[in-house]
Formats: sequence, structure tokens, C-alpha cells
Amino acid sequence: MKAVVINEFGDADVLTHQEVPDPLTGPDWVLVEARAAGVNPVDWKIRRGYLQSVYPHHFPLIPGWDVAGIVRAAGPAVTRFREGDEVIGYVRKDHVQHGTYAQLVGAPERTLARKPGSVPFAEAAGLPLAGLTALQLLNAVEVGEGDTVLVHAAAGGVGHLAVQLAHALGASRVIGTASEGNHDFLRKLGAEPVTYGDDLIERVRELAGGDGKVDAALDLIGGQALTDSPALVRDPARHGSVVDAQTVLQQGGRYVFVRPDSAQLDWLGRLADEGRLSVEVQQTFPLAQAADAHRLLEGGHVRGKVALTVA
Repeated sequence: MKAVVINEFGDADVLTHQEVPDPLTGPDWVLVEARAAGVNPVDWKIRRGYLQSVYPHHFPLIPGWDVAGIVRAAGPAVTRFREGDEVIGYVRKDHVQHGTYAQLVGAPERTLARKPGSVPFAEAAGLPLAGLTALQLLNAVEVGEGDTVLVHAAAGGVGHLAVQLAHALGASRVIGTASEGNHDFLRKLGAEPVTYGDDLIERVRELAGGDGKVDAALDLIGGQALTDSPALVRDPARHGSVVDAQTVLQQGGRYVFVRPDSAQLDWLGRLADEGRLSVEVQQTFPLAQAADAHRLLEGGHVRGKVALTVA
């Protein structure tokens, strides 16, 4: 099969498109014929070697944790899927080597869910990691009926899904931080936009009204967004981060590192089919141009998601 491979850590130029052996699959694994792969910030961080202290890495290494495709084969212990099913998956394993930037992906059954039928493959491939991250962070800070929620970096891959999911969980208001060029996009998603800046606390307090505080806050970028959050929530335990574990825990908040969860992924897919959750894909690239996708994402300022299409 064809796959994108790295044989050393480095910049985007280390990504090569080449022939590699087909993946092995165990009794409770599914062999997925990929149609698209989501590209996430964690992918370029892996490529640069930033996660070596978190996971064992083995070369040659195929990046990628998101996939959308069609089941080619299912192991004898697999009960939920059969050949021909369309699936999506957050295929994170216990070591980094056999990822999703490939024509064929071996995936444990527990990492997969049915692909929402109304969603094209490229958009579906952008849902698993980002959607699960948003949902698990919203759950960690207990977002529910009537809440006002602050989402930092609300126009990004996780952020634009968090805005929609907050409403799906019952939030009455969502305030989203973003550059001014993304404000109309946030309004369409149901968020009240606010611009980044040194006066962010004052801007949010003015927009929130009342006591100037929100019920919950989600940090997706770290830095000022995270250090400002405790001053903006009524209960410090109801702010969370997916970026800076040490800081958010010291502040009394919650840290989330997204986990595969097929039941949650099924729920996200149903929301998408109902038209209550949409995945914004700014740009797609052919699998062979994965390096260009990494350069775009690593440069920042991507609205929504980036995906690879697999022939």
C-alpha cells in the first residue's frame, strides 16, 4: 500500500510518500480502506519528536490518528462492523508507528464508529479527534443546561466543534475568542465572538454581563487564554485545558487528554446526521501532499480542519 512515512524527526520535508507493507490486524481489529485522514496539530508535534516522552515511537513511522473509510475486513472477534461498512475512527494506539496517513489502516474495534451517512469522507475524517476532545473537555467542566460557556480559539479544529457541542449539551450562550476575521464564522455557529488582546478579561466580562463571569471555560491554546480563565469562571474547577496540564491543575481546573471512545463517537456522528454538528474543512490535500498540509497547519490560523484525501 501507499502511505506517508517519516524515518527521522524533523520539519515537514521528512514526510515521504512511499510503498509500505499492509498493516497487520488482530482478532478484534478492523482493516479500513481509507478515504480520508484528518490532520491534527498532534501530527506535526509527533513529526518533530515532541511526544517522545509520552509514547514509544518506532521508525518507519506513519503519522495520523484520524481516519474515515470503508471496512475491507473484520477480525473474528469483531461484532460491530463487517466488510463494506463506512466508519470513522480516532485510532490512537499505545505506541506511535502505524498511523492513518495510509491507504489501509489497522484499527482496534474500540476506536471506531459508524460514519455519519450524510457527511462526506473528508469532513468525517475531521470529526474523531477534534470532536472527542471537545466533548470530553465539555464533560470534564460539566457543561449543561443553561450554562454560559467561554471557548478559547473557537474557530479552530476543536473550538468550532466545542461551540456547537456546548449548545447540544444545553448551554444557553457560548462566547468564543477568535481573530476578527473569524467573527462572522463564529456567529453562524451560534457563538458570540470576542477578539484576543491584553484586555481580554474586560472584553469577556462586558459581553457576559451580570457579574461578568461565565459558568465554564475551555482553553485550547494555552498562554494568556489559560491564565485569564480562572478570573472569568464562577467556579475555578469548571475551567479546563487540553494544552497545559501543569498550569491548569495548579489553577484548580481540569486537564483532558482525549481518549478513544466509540460510544461518544457514535453520538457525534448522530448529531452530524441530524444537522446539529458540522465539520468545517478549510482545505484538503492528496495523501502525497501531506507535507503541505503540515506546513499549513503548523503555520496557525486554520479555520476548522485540514484533511488528506486517499485514492
